Amino acid sequence: MIRSILLAATATTAAGLLFVNIYNSVVDAPNWGANLPHSIETARAYFAAANPGTFYRIASPLNQVLAFIALILSWRNNRYVAVSLLLSAILADILTFGYFYPRNDVMFVNPVNESAVRIAWEQWSTMNWVRTALCLVNTTLAFILLIFNSRNTFAK
Repeated sequence: MIRSILLAATATTAAGLLFVNIYNSVVDAPNWGANLPHSIETARAYFAAANPGTFYRIASPLNQVLAFIALILSWRNNRYVAVSLLLSAILADILTFGYFYPRNDVMFVNPVNESAVRIAWEQWSTMNWVRTALCLVNTTLAFILLIFNSRNTFAK
């Protein structure tokens, strides 16, 4: 029972990250770039207390911890899926820290330089779909483990 709950939490967290990431691409990013540099200044004012990074700093490590737990729980029967799950979670976070955070600084922290902000926004907007694909892989793998576990649990 606890295994099913933990695997469901893994799938739920992965799906949450996926949909927040899609929301960022569909809603946030177009608004950030709608009328540069004014739209970035508006976004900066809006994100004065918290920003999407606030969410990712909590949800991404949680996703990795749950993926690691899923790896342990699934080692005997589904180790390749579980290893892939953990790797996809880690790769998405490496991409976030290595690629997105520097661009977030250009858009939301550093003094506004219109051309630098425009380039950072364009790069961010394009690459977020790559991160979304990684999140989709992560979510799919988490649900596969949950389904395999459910089949094995109910087959007994």
